[in-house]
Amino acid sequence: MDTFITLIQIAVGAALINNFVLHYFVGICPFLGVSRRLGTAFGMGCAVTFVISVAAVLSWTFTYYILRPGAPLPQWVWQTLGGSSATTVDLSVLSYIMYIFVIAASVQFVEMYVRRFFPPLYKSFGVFLPLITTNCAILFACLEIMKHLQDPTKLWGLHEALTLAVFGGVGFTIAISMMAAIREELEMCDVPRPLRGAGIGLITAGIMAMAFMGFTGVDKGIENTLNLLMK
Repeated sequence: MDTFITLIQIAVGAALINNFVLHYFVGICPFLGVSRRLGTAFGMGCAVTFVISVAAVLSWTFTYYILRPGAPLPQWVWQTLGGSSATTVDLSVLSYIMYIFVIAASVQFVEMYVRRFFPPLYKSFGVFLPLITTNCAILFACLEIMKHLQDPTKLWGLHEALTLAVFGGVGFTIAISMMAAIREELEMCDVPRPLRGAGIGLITAGIMAMAFMGFTGVDKGIENTLNLLMK
């Protein structure tokens, strides 16, 4: 039950309380660039959710078994080559390089799939689909997973890493879809000339970020409720 509560907290935190876009302000480029039409924005959110999930699984695997301090694979290679068992092998310096390769490969797979089965959606994405590779939200999720694999006494399992990634992608989809819906309505509004375009978009994003601050503390309320139900 404790594991279930932890997963719920991670999910609610990633999707609402600590939304990647509106709390950490990562993934802003596609958030502003592909949020003019609701259908395109939702498709981008789904693509990012898929890529971030695949990247999370691969990054957790590589980090847990290879990159983190004292990871079993490099430790075994070190001892096989005659190194001291008291030495802790740390390959975390290679994390950024590994994560970038993982994200690029995942995006390439998504691009081929969308181009093959959804040509209109592929055309509407334009340059922003391959630019998912440089989406800070995906790299941010990988780095968050790495952060929780540094302390050997509190290592995240794959289920926790995948929960963060999936609901981080869900939070991104919610944010970009809401932004697209609002921008579609703004096209029919009399926006002052100096604020048209990026100006009103940034103001809207700021108001959304403040609105999402209202979810602060929801995870604690859920935890307390679940603990009461357990008694």
